[in-house]
Order: sequence, then structure tokens, then C-alpha cells
Amino acid sequence: MIRHVVFLVLLVAGCRAEAPVPSRSVTDDLGRTLVLPDRMERIVTLAPSVTELVVAAGAGHLLVAVTDADDFPPEVDSLPRIQALPVNREAVVALAPDLVLASEQVNDPRDADALAELGIATWFVRVDSLSDVPRALRALGDLLGTAETARRTADSLEAIRTRLRSSLPSGRPPTVLVLIDDRTLFSFGAGSYVHEMVALAGGRSITADLETRAPRLSDEFVLTRAPEVIVGSLGDDYRIERLLEHHPTWTLVPAVRDRAVYSVPGDLLLRPGPRLFAGALLLREALGTGPVPGAGSGE
Repeated sequence: MIRHVVFLVLLVAGCRAEAPVPSRSVTDDLGRTLVLPDRMERIVTLAPSVTELVVAAGAGHLLVAVTDADDFPPEVDSLPRIQALPVNREAVVALAPDLVLASEQVNDPRDADALAELGIATWFVRVDSLSDVPRALRALGDLLGTAETARRTADSLEAIRTRLRSSLPSGRPPTVLVLIDDRTLFSFGAGSYVHEMVALAGGRSITADLETRAPRLSDEFVLTRAPEVIVGSLGDDYRIERLLEHHPTWTLVPAVRDRAVYSVPGDLLLRPGPRLFAGALLLREALGTGPVPGAGSGE
């Protein structure tokens, strides 16, 4: 009889014990395996591009903080800010997130290791090509429970890419130099999504064959490659005269001679997220290499 009573007491105590939180094993874009709760409620992002991906995937309502560099979309304006470079780990821990989302292009995996020791998991997003953007959106949708919204956004971006490809003009594409700024001449090397943006705009990037990920070009390189178009995040109302102040020998460069130097908003070029497709549309308009898909159609 006593044995039966003891068994019943233990059984009841076991039933009253807190049930384990359902979890799942997932793998991020760096091949890191994480064990995460099935349901996400609190997310912190460590890069503006990742914030834009989260909102585009329909999970903006899960964000509890973004970085001090975030300025888009407007939905995140009221959120708390944390320092991302270097990461303010204490601030992240104080927010008690279910997950931290980081960018391979911006954030250091060693920060993820340090946060893991404090019980906080970090998922890394990697965007090397335009096709990585819709892929990342779908992955985030699955991860954050907003798969349907993420799929619709991803489909719409892929439709833009398809329309750009199908409307490319025939003939030789103009050679294009894409600059990050006009003084130190940082550009983009092999494997960058920027070259695909240029190709979709109807041009051919002159730095696509450079092995360095972020090459720093010389004046001699630019003179030798002689780009017919120069594009960069050069600021509003950019003047070619300013370019020549830094690089006076460029009067011989076809793009400068023909005044084919264009500035595009840096966020549409430098942030590996959904707005890269808007950047590709702007590049098509700048190059004048054919109709801009959707222009005048209300899309």
C-alpha cells in the first residue's frame, strides 16, 4: 500500500513539473547548427541589411532592438538601439532575445560564440548573389513563423529579376565601374552580387575578375580598363568635377569624357538585402540600356 502511495506522489509531482519548451535543430548560412525554440517572440538584429530582410519576411513585429546604424524601414524607428560594431553584448543579453540575427558580411562569428556562452543563439545570414536574397527571405520566414509573407516577398523579387533579364538589349554591353566612394576607389571583386546587378542593368562590370573581395583600385587600373560608365554611392547632386579633383588624369576615361557618371543611394548598393533589386532598376535607368521593367505600369 505504501509503495502505491509513493508512486502516486511521484507521478503527481512529475505531472506538475514544467514541460520542456519545444525546440528544433536548424543550420544557418555559415553551416552552424543551432537548437532553437519552435516559436520565436523576441529577435535582435546586428546589421541593417538583416533588419530589412526580417521586416520584408513579415517578422518585424518580433524585433525588440536593432543597431545604431539602422535607418530603414520606418517601422523600426521607435525600437531600442544597440551598438553592433563592436557588439555591446551586455545590451543584447539584457534584452533576453530568443534569437540574434547577424550578417556574415558585417558581424564577427566570435561574437556569436561569446553570446552562445551566455545562452543566446545567433543565426548568420549570407548574401553573395541576388538569388541569395529571396532564399534568405524564405529561410527567415520558416525560422520566424512567417513563411507565407516571406514567400510572397521572395516571389516578387524574383519576378523583378526575371523581367530585367528578359528585357536586356542585344549588342555589346557598356563597361561599368562601380565605386564605393570617389577618393580611395574601393570597389567589388569576384563573387559580389554587384556584378549581377550591373549585368541585369545591361552592363558589364570591369572588376568582376578581381580576386580580392573589396579591391582598392589605382588610377592606372581605371585608365587601362577605360569604363564607359561609372556608378557609385557618391552622394546627392554629384559633380564630375569633384571626381576630377581626386583623379585629374581621368579626363581620358570614356565615362568622364562623356559625363556618364551616376550616383545611386548607397543603401541600394551596399546593403545586401531586398532593396538591391530597386538598386538594379536604378542602374538600368542610369545606363539607359533598355526599358525599365514596370516603369509607367503602376507596378
